[in-house]
Amino acid sequence: MKNVLVILAHPNFAESRGNQALVEAIQMLPSVKIHNLYERYANWQIDVQVEQELLRHHNLIVFQYPLQWYSVPPLLKKWIDDILTYGFAFGKDGTALQGKELMPVVTTGGTSNMYVAGGAVNFTISEFLRPIQQTASYCGMSYKTPFVVHGLFPKVLEVPGTITDKQLLEESKRYQHVLQEYIAS
Repeated sequence: MKNVLVILAHPNFAESRGNQALVEAIQMLPSVKIHNLYERYANWQIDVQVEQELLRHHNLIVFQYPLQWYSVPPLLKKWIDDILTYGFAFGKDGTALQGKELMPVVTTGGTSNMYVAGGAVNFTISEFLRPIQQTASYCGMSYKTPFVVHGLFPKVLEVPGTITDKQLLEESKRYQHVLQEYIAS
């Protein structure tokens, strides 16, 4: 059985409709550890040894986060900078992550039709995720197909295309299924 480490990086998880639903769907799965960076490191003092040890013991690393300014939230960026170091994740003797897999799980406020070439944000979601894909490659990891949930505007904004509760439940079940299949493979 394979182990999954979900690096959850949501600066305001308590207010997150989408990421909360996704976490609820997977939190009881065997072999899945949810590691909430903003809860664990509220002071932003990341324990490098602990984090690197977590990575060593998991097959699939999931970066779960809301897309913010077309990138990862700031604490996840700091985590990447602090943890994925020379001699651990890359470079001479930096083989700790080779053969592992990395999968982004991303939520967006915008609808899927905004994330197309020439759309409202000009680029596809795959283009925004290129730095994560290259990080995986540089560390000798396989990059898994991203899991993306679009349309998570706050309900109070009443924006056309906002995902319904029923659709969000379906997406959460799909996420659960993806991880269950991975664990069983």
